[in-house]
Amino acid sequence: MPSADTGTAPSPAPDRTPAAGAPAEAGSDGEDTLDLRLPEEFVALFADPAGTAPAATGGPADLLDGVGDWGPVDTPVGTFRLVPVRIERDLPVVSRWMNDPAVDAFWQLAGPPSATEEHLCAQVDGDGRSVPCIGLLDGMPMSYWEIYRADLDPLARHYCARPHDTGLHLLIGAAADRGRGTGGALLRAVAALVLARRPACARVVAEPDLRNAPSVAAFLRAGFRQAAEVELPGKLAALMVRDRFPQRPR
Repeated sequence: MPSADTGTAPSPAPDRTPAAGAPAEAGSDGEDTLDLRLPEEFVALFADPAGTAPAATGGPADLLDGVGDWGPVDTPVGTFRLVPVRIERDLPVVSRWMNDPAVDAFWQLAGPPSATEEHLCAQVDGDGRSVPCIGLLDGMPMSYWEIYRADLDPLARHYCARPHDTGLHLLIGAAADRGRGTGGALLRAVAALVLARRPACARVVAEPDLRNAPSVAAFLRAGFRQAAEVELPGKLAALMVRDRFPQRPR
């Protein structure tokens, strides 16, 4: 079983665009695993986040309140920032991460770069329900995220969705970032960002594979609760929920 660091991966669904899939969780840190040294020229592309890709903001299809403009946030493991994916820049590294066997066990996107490209393009060129992002930790690309509108996703058929529910998918690419609490720390930080930047959103949700106990544990450490078990195409998932206003014990 992959560690909690392999992340949450989208579940296959006949009518579900690859962009809006459910996260494939792996490992106790909810991340994807791949030990990869990134070329310096690749890292340099992120030196000025404002000059990389156009932020997913301001357009009629912006359903997620400008993920690209959410800005950096300090976490216990470093300064973290989400940068919307640019296919020409990010495809090689995301494809490599997807070809890690631990990641593929949940994301099922191993193969030629075209498989990953199709998955990314469905979101980048889609209707705005899902924004794929590279996660930068202290300026270094180290994770892949999908921030998506769970209430507009087929997932909403499987639980009592509320307007503006926002979902997270995560994979972490470097083995050095696994198994030391990185995933839980980043999940907590990104969930807090969602709630701060999306005033209409009352809940952040995720649906890791129930078999992936380390990943479920990472969400619990990040302040999520396990609300239910849901049968999704291709997996039995743990529905994880982070509430804006935590429920009081009865």
